[in-house]
This record gives sequence, structure tokens and C-alpha cells, in this order.
Amino acid sequence: MATLKLTGVRKAYGAVEVLHGIDLDIRSGEFVVFVGPSGCGKSTLLRVIAGLEDITGGTLEIDGEVVNAMSPKRRGIAMVFQSYALYPHMSVYDNMAFGLTLEKAGKAEIDRRVREAARLLQIEPYLDRLPKQLSGGQRQRVAIGRAITRDPRVFLFDEPLSNLDAALRVQTRIEIARLHEGMEGTTMIYVTHDQVEAMTLADRIVVLNKGHVEQVGSPMELYARPDNLFVAQFIGSPAMNVLPATIEATGETTRVKPQGGALVSVPVSTPTAAIRQAVHLGVRPEDLTLAPAGGDGLFRGVVTLVEKLGEVTLVYLDTGGEKPLTAKLAGDVPLERGTTIALSARPEALHLFGSDGRAIRQRMRLAA
Repeated sequence: MATLKLTGVRKAYGAVEVLHGIDLDIRSGEFVVFVGPSGCGKSTLLRVIAGLEDITGGTLEIDGEVVNAMSPKRRGIAMVFQSYALYPHMSVYDNMAFGLTLEKAGKAEIDRRVREAARLLQIEPYLDRLPKQLSGGQRQRVAIGRAITRDPRVFLFDEPLSNLDAALRVQTRIEIARLHEGMEGTTMIYVTHDQVEAMTLADRIVVLNKGHVEQVGSPMELYARPDNLFVAQFIGSPAMNVLPATIEATGETTRVKPQGGALVSVPVSTPTAAIRQAVHLGVRPEDLTLAPAGGDGLFRGVVTLVEKLGEVTLVYLDTGGEKPLTAKLAGDVPLERGTTIALSARPEALHLFGSDGRAIRQRMRLAA
């Protein structure tokens, strides 16, 4: 429905700058998720797009028109808040119709839009109820329905699932994904601190950190080819294991010695001058496997904790480093605390980062 372009967008509160020159293009019909830790600027960026915060510097364009000075109402944007923001004395129907009533839409048009949104969100049986008679998930659907009735160019979601319990978050997340599919061509921007929500909903993810964009890409691009240590450890659960390491030999592959681990070949070429250079070796917990009995593996250590989750077993291994190594093993693995084990990983599953935290790209990963 709409394209957005942010060029050098900055936001400051007095002397404190919270957004530092954001450059971003969002395509029409795209579902983009802003993700990052608390305080990274993701909600501020969303409010800047909505027009609820003034832009300190740079430009924001919607469909090629600069909207820096345009009021929120004229931008054609609808926002769904974390707190639902429903009127408690109004019925579900009246809450959903309120914005259209202010716009002086005809009664027939209001009724058509409200009932179509209710059908899409499966809340038709609740139109006569008050918000207090609804569950948290139903209230959130009403808030989404109120946005839908306005037929906006862009939907903005500000952590809409944060107030829901775990089961309702999953259910409502699925409903939001279906909503986007059912409203083909609708541009949606969604803010969350939950990387699972980001991975499952987004066409593209924007990873923010301290007011900067760390990386933009599809969920699997960020998972398989993180640009830096921040993205590598933020995307994925449990977080990627990152160990201090040194480069021992270079060539077609690079031989690396991680702290508490064995010498390993990483399929990336580095210059001869990099020998003895301090780097970081990363490996995701799900890419680690138990080494065969009697084998040395990549890492050897003592099991300090075992968490059995049914479909997977999380194992924490003391390899002599500052932090335990985490392995995510499929199924119910019969391991106990105090056991000495060895873990292996495929060379192509290893990530190498320079001393500056930037990724040293693997040719095999880029070819994929």
C-alpha cells in the first residue's frame, strides 16, 4: 500500500541523541520488524514514523512525499499499542467504529468496515461486549480491528503482544501473520524485543542497537550471516557461543585456536599478516553435536547443568573459559552433571569475527 524511505533520520531530546542517522527503505506490502534490546530506539523510531515524535534531522518519505511536518492524521497511518487503548465504556463495535465516526463516515460505510474487520479477526460474536468482558487476546484483536477499519496506508505495531501470556502470544502472533497474508499489499511495521516474534513474522528484520541500525535482512540472512557480534548473539535462542580465539595459520582456510577448544579450520581466507591476530569464534548451540565416544571433538569439558525441554536438551559445558559453552542437542540426551564430554561442529557452521566485532565472511556461506 505504501513505501517508506528514511534518510539520515535523527531524533534528540535536548542534548541526548537517541536515533543516529537512520537510513532505511521499506517496500510496499512488506512486513518489517524492528528488534533490539530495551533502550535501543525501536519504539522511538516507530513514533517518529507515526508523527508522534518530531524529527530532529533527516527526512521521512511516504510514497515519495516528505512528511516531516505532516500531522499524524494526514499520514494515513494506524497504530496498535501495547496497552490496547480501548474505551472501557464503549462496546467492541463502538470502539472499532470510533475513528470512522470522527471522520464523519456514513453509517452504512462504518457498519461495513467494522463487520468486515470483525470477520477477518474472528471477533464477530463479541461486537456487543465491553472490553472488560474480553480476554487479553480478544482485546488486542479489537485494537487491531480498530486500526483495520481506518484502511490505513501503513500499520504500526508497538510491542502488541507484551501484555499476553505465553500461549496467547503464540496464538495472536499466528493471527497477525494471517492478517498480513489476508491483507495483501498492506505495509506493516512491527516493534518487539522478542527475537522469536521477529524471526517468525518478518519479511525483513531491522536490528537496532543504541540508536543505530546494526543489520537489515531476512530472518535467515541474519541467522546465517550476521554482520557482527551483536547481531550474532541477539538473533537465535539460546544465543550464539562466542569465544576468544587466535589465528594460527592462513591460506585457503584459516586455522583458529579458540579458548578452551581444539585447533579448527574455518572456511574463510585471511591474509598471512593475520597470524596470531586476536579474533572471536562463534558457534550456535544447535550446531554443536556430541563427538563419538573416545573422540576429542572441538570442545571438551565438564557438564555443569542439563536442562531437559522434551524436544531438545540444553547442556552447559565448562571448557575452562570465562563462560560455559551451551549446546542444544536434539531429543532427550542422557547426560548428568559432572560428566566429561566432547562436542563437535561442522566447519561451515563456524563464524569468525575480527577484533572489531565485524564478521569475517565465509566463502561457503556466501555461496549459499
